Amino acid sequence: MAMVKKSITVTDQQEEWIQAQMDTGNYGTDSELIREALREKQNRTAEIDYIRTKLIASEQSGFTDLTRDEILERSKEILRKNGEL
Repeated sequence: MAMVKKSITVTDQQEEWIQAQMDTGNYGTDSELIREALREKQNRTAEIDYIRTKLIASEQSGFTDLTRDEILERSKEILRKNGEL
């Protein structure tokens, strides 16, 4: 995959957190850490979009008497069961 060089600005608090993560030895560079954080955010956004779509479809179907919270919890259970959450 092609890489694009970026310059970013972080707060002092964010820099401290980045350095603390780097000190664990789990990351070779701060870029590696930031790429992982972005992947996690992308995955989380995809999960939220999936759940939102299921909630809307369920509400519009008239098929269930479950509340929005009940539908949300059951959707999360399915995602956990499938290893997607």
